[in-house]
Amino acid sequence: QGQLVESGGGLVQPGGSLRLSCAASGFTFSTYIMRWYRQAPGKERELVATITGGGGSTDYADSVKGRFTISRDSAKNTVYLQMHSLKPEDTAVYYCNAQGIYLVRNIYWGQGTQVTVSS
Repeated sequence: QGQLVESGGGLVQPGGSLRLSCAASGFTFSTYIMRWYRQAPGKERELVATITGGGGSTDYADSVKGRFTISRDSAKNTVYLQMHSLKPEDTAVYYCNAQGIYLVRNIYWGQGTQVTVSS
């Protein structure tokens, strides 16, 4: 059974930076598309960033383009979300997600990590 464990959240001032990590286990990391989602209080969960199995292609929500970067390290089975120029509206619980490229019904979620942007 696959497992995802996020870390790196916290409190940061507007304009600051954070790097989230998501450690994967229990499945073949390279055959899974990895995504970061976020959910703010009272709002629906929103897709933030996507990276393909090989890491060769990425995609971002318009609200984070140019500020966030998703990457993956196959040697460590870890996906990252580097966040710069953080804004109060980035405040949310951030979730890591994995979906099989070949076994698309295989979907795993992490427990989430809180990011709070506030002065």
